[in-house]
Amino acid sequence: MTGLDPAIAARLKRDRAGLVPAVVQQHDTGEVLMLGWMDDEALHRTLATRRTTFWSRSRQEYWVKGETSGHRQTVTDVRLDCDGDTLLVKVDQVGAACHTGDRTCFDAVALPLGDG
Repeated sequence: MTGLDPAIAARLKRDRAGLVPAVVQQHDTGEVLMLGWMDDEALHRTLATRRTTFWSRSRQEYWVKGETSGHRQTVTDVRLDCDGDTLLVKVDQVGAACHTGDRTCFDAVALPLGDG
């Protein structure tokens, strides 16, 4: 049982594991920082505490962004997309968002595009 509002839970379209992808974006610049996974409980905790809480698919446990690194995310807004299958979580990021130490997980070299 989760504390997530039933009206919100009813709108979510989860994958087979009960998860929804959560795109995390810097609230004032629009910079896309990372992607995490949330189930109903992680979303409830995120909304209640204003700290991003995710479900780790590899460790099979909840984790709060910045709890060990100090690179915290304070949630400013959470939106559900039109299909109910993706969350947009706007945050105020302190420090790096990526576990590599980069500001964003999307700092890697751009993939080559065709001419067409």
